[in-house]
Amino acid sequence: MTVLLFLIPIALLLGGLGLGGFLWAMRSGQFDDLDGAAQRILFDDVPPVPVARAEVPNEVDVTHP
Repeated sequence: MTVLLFLIPIALLLGGLGLGGFLWAMRSGQFDDLDGAAQRILFDDVPPVPVARAEVPNEVDVTHP
């Protein structure tokens, strides 16, 4: 029975931490766009646009004097 003297405050503390975490997530906007992440996974990523390569001078030909 004395175990309840420890378990009840621990349970209340953990419940308060969970509630605090939930309220923090609500205020910071974690639940603003619930459908966006669910739909983003269904679409392929847009392929990257190829970047124009800089012109590299030809290597020096050492076979001709």
